[in-house]
Order: sequence, then C-alpha cells, then structure tokens
Amino acid sequence: MTPFAILSLIVVYFGILFFISHFVSKKDNGNEAFFKANKNSKWYLVAFGMIGTALSGVTFISVPGEVGAPTGEQFKYFQFVLGNAIGFIIIAKILLPLYYRMNLTSIYGYIEQRLGTYSYKTAATIFLISRTIGSAFRLYLVVIVLQRFVFDYYQIPFAVTVLISLGLIFSYTYKGGLKTIIITDTLQTFFLVSSVFLTIFFICKSLHLNAFEAFEEVKNSNYSKVFFFENFISSKFHFAKQILGGIFVTIAMVGLDQDLMQKNLSCASIGEAQKNMFTFTGIFVLINIFFLSVGALLYLYAGKNGIEVPLDFVTGKPRTDLLFPEIAFNHLTLIPSIVFLLGLTAATFATTDSALTALTTSFCVDFLGMDKTENLNKPNVVRTRHFVHVSFSLLMFFVILFFNSINDSSVVGMIFRVASYTYGPLLGLYSFGLFLKSKTVTDKLVPIICILSPALTFFISENSKTLFFGYVFDNELIIINGLITFLGLLAISKPALSTTRF
Repeated sequence: MTPFAILSLIVVYFGILFFISHFVSKKDNGNEAFFKANKNSKWYLVAFGMIGTALSGVTFISVPGEVGAPTGEQFKYFQFVLGNAIGFIIIAKILLPLYYRMNLTSIYGYIEQRLGTYSYKTAATIFLISRTIGSAFRLYLVVIVLQRFVFDYYQIPFAVTVLISLGLIFSYTYKGGLKTIIITDTLQTFFLVSSVFLTIFFICKSLHLNAFEAFEEVKNSNYSKVFFFENFISSKFHFAKQILGGIFVTIAMVGLDQDLMQKNLSCASIGEAQKNMFTFTGIFVLINIFFLSVGALLYLYAGKNGIEVPLDFVTGKPRTDLLFPEIAFNHLTLIPSIVFLLGLTAATFATTDSALTALTTSFCVDFLGMDKTENLNKPNVVRTRHFVHVSFSLLMFFVILFFNSINDSSVVGMIFRVASYTYGPLLGLYSFGLFLKSKTVTDKLVPIICILSPALTFFISENSKTLFFGYVFDNELIIINGLITFLGLLAISKPALSTTRF
C-alpha cells in the first residue's frame, strides 16, 4: 500500500467524520450538547462507541504484538481483561447510581460535596494531568506509525503530522462535543471491530487455514497460554496480580475518569446507563479475545514467511508493536492494508477525540464553574468553552513534541507509568468518601497527601524486590497507591458534622 493510497484513505475517512459532525451539531452546538449530549443518548450507541474509546491505537497494535514478545507474555493479557470485566460490573452497580443520584456533569463534583473544595480541585487536577499525558502518549505512539509509513515519504516533519492529527480531531468535535462523539465513536468502533475480524480472515486466507484450523494452530502454538500460576512472588504475569490489577485499574481509570463516565452520564436514566455498561463489558471481553488471536496469527504468519520483528530506529531493539503495521502494509494485499489502516485510525481518534472533550468539560465545570451558570448556552459561555478546547488541543500538541524530543522509549514509557500512578489517589479519595461516611478530612492537607502517595508508591515499586523478599509488582500496584492515599486521608480525618447521604 503506497503512502499516497494511505493518505487518500485518511482524507476520505475524516471527510465522513466531518459530514457527521456537521449534520449532528448544525442545530445544536451549545454547551448542554457538548457536556451532556442533552442527556438523551441511546444506551446501545454509547455501549458500542465506548469500545473505541477504551481500546486505543496502542491497544490495537501493542496487544497483538505482545503475544509473541520475548518475555513470553502469550495470552496473559486476557487475565487482566477478566479483571477489567469485574471492575466494569462494580462501576455499574456502585459508582453509576451515585453519579446519577447527584445529577453530576463532572464526576468530581462528588468529592466537592463530600470532602471539600481543595479535595475537589485536587481530584480534577489529577484527571487533567493523567488524561493529558495518557492521551498524548497514545496518540504519539500511533503518529509514529503514520510518520514512518506515510509522512516520511513526503518529508513532512513530525510536528506537522501531530498538528494535522490534532487539528482534524478539533475540527469535528469543537461544536457538538459529546453529542457528536457518541455518533462518530459508534462509526469508528464499527471500523475497529470490523478490522479485527477481517484481519483474522485475511491472515487465515494467506496461511490457507479455515476458522477451525486456525483455532487449532493457535491453540497448539507457543503463543496460546492464558493463565499463569507460577512464581507469585517474582512474576508479573501471575493470575492473582493480573486479576486484581484489572479490577482496580478499571475502577480508577474508568469509573473515576471523566472521559469514560461522561458518556455514561449522557444516558437518560441510570437503568439505561447500566444496560450500556453491561453490554459494553461483554463486547469488550469478546473483542480482546480476537485481538489476542490476531497477535498469535501474526506471529505464525511471520514465522512461515521469514518476517522479522521491525527494529526501533533509535535503539535498534525489536519493536513488537510494529509487527502488525509491518505485515499489513508490506506483506499483505491492498484490502487488508486498508482494513488495518481503518482500524488503527478509528482506535486512535476515537480515544483522542473523547479525551479532548472530557478535558474541556472537566476544566469548564470543575475550574470555571460553568455548571453553575444560569444559561449554559449563552454565546460568551460557549466562546469560553471553545477557547478551553483549543487550549487543550495545543497542550496535547506540545506534550507529544516533548515525548518525541526525549527520543528514548524507556524514559517516555516511564512518564506514562508515572501518569498512571496518579489515578491511585482518586481511588483513595473515593474509597474514603464512600466507606467512612462519619468522617471528613482537613481539606487543605489533601493535595499534599495526593502528591506524596504516588511518589511513595513509585519508591515501593522500584525497591519491591528488596523490601518484599523479591516481590515484583505489576498493575496491582494501584491498590497500594490507593491504600496509601486512604491511610493518609485517615490520618488527617476528623468527625463529620453530619453523616453524608452519598
């Protein structure tokens, strides 16, 4: 597939998104539509569209790539997915009813009413920092793929590629916001899911296998181990670590994240929101099984055709996340290449457009107090929201350029992991608020607790082998982070004047 063909397909793809955006927002582009989609989103559209938001472009290329990684990961990621599913159910049964009872636009409004203003601003700041870094990182990794296979051919600088990508996202979201994204993400998820199934079909066809033969090939390969019960102390892959990590990462990074919850809060009722979450959970688990299957088939294809895992231009080390694009663009026919590109583009932009909308919403509500404005749709209030939206787009642009300037995958990866640590304090804040209703906190000290907690967690992670007899943390580290925050809040707690209703 030539760079021109790839570029042409991207232009057509965004043309469709622009058309949808114009149609959806031409009669209703106020703040009610941007923040809440007027509280009338169809639950089945939200459920399907959330798949595209939850599965970023990084997931699209990294999960299949990790199946054959030298570390021997195979299907271990599915253990984490099972933990995710349990976390989604907890969110649907505990957090969503809370948010609906309080009629929240920003979910951090709960912290304001429960613990105080400083706690509230701290929670919202944690989200803004974490989501900005996380979304920029995800977009950065996928822009690298587009740069390598398309824009380098036209000698377009990396900064221009990033600016074009963010400019396209901004242009179809700045009017309709969440109302537009509910529709566009549904379309993008369709492309994403279709690309997974079609990729399996085309690789099976290239390997001369039918569906049953492909299943047997994968099952009998060196890539199909799902459950890991060996070496609880020293192995990151152990079943218990993956399940617990999956549960608590989901609660913190989905249930306590404005981005994913904003879509749920756009449903008309708690019943519809819960139907959305349960449906989403089933689809999420199923689609990840197919992602892992794609990975196994890619490595089987590479092995039979003598294809090596591409090397990083800087470090010279194998980059498993580049195997999928390498095979799709350079070893399969035109149609599979188009299918892959549509899936990658859909996964990437469904995540980023949603993040920009959520960041804008959180800042406008949590720091500018727009939800307390008498008329959300006043022209001057809408103009302010436009300015905030532009500002976050530019902020993400500069963060991505910063990642690129570091030019060291280990350092960039560390920054992303540190960003993920910041969700731990949210877990501690909400746990304290929900489970210790007879207590409140010394509000002004909460920001200090939420800064010290991830720092202490990072120290524990880096020294766990020495401190805990060789124990190695993985995703379950977020439990430690949340627990440290919880204990810190308990240390600065005091009896509440009246027991909270929430």
